[in-house]
Amino acid sequence: MSKDIDPIVDSWYCHLDKGQQFFVAAVDEHAHTVETQNFDGTLEEYDLDIWYQLDVEPCEAPESWSGADDVGNVDDYGTEVTDTDPKDWDEPAEQFAPKYTRFK
Repeated sequence: MSKDIDPIVDSWYCHLDKGQQFFVAAVDEHAHTVETQNFDGTLEEYDLDIWYQLDVEPCEAPESWSGADDVGNVDDYGTEVTDTDPKDWDEPAEQFAPKYTRFK
C-alpha cells in the first residue's frame, strides 16, 4: 500500500499488483485528485484517498518512455526517424489520383 508514498508530478510509479508502470501527470490539491498516464497513453484520475490505498511504489522510467507519444523532431527518442515534409504525404496520392479531362 502506498500510504506513505505521495504522488509527485513527473515521477514514475509501478502498480505492484498489476505490474504496470504509470506517470503522475498532475496533482490537484483543491480537488484532491491525482491524474496519471499509463505507459500506453491512457489517462486515469484517482481521488487522493484512493491513491493512498493503491499498491504502488516509485520506479524508474521505462527505457523507451515515449510510449504513446509521437516522435516530433529528429532523434528525439534515440531513433533515426525524422520529421516528414507535408508535400511527401501527397506524393503517393498523386500517383493514384484519377486524371480528369475536360470535355469541350
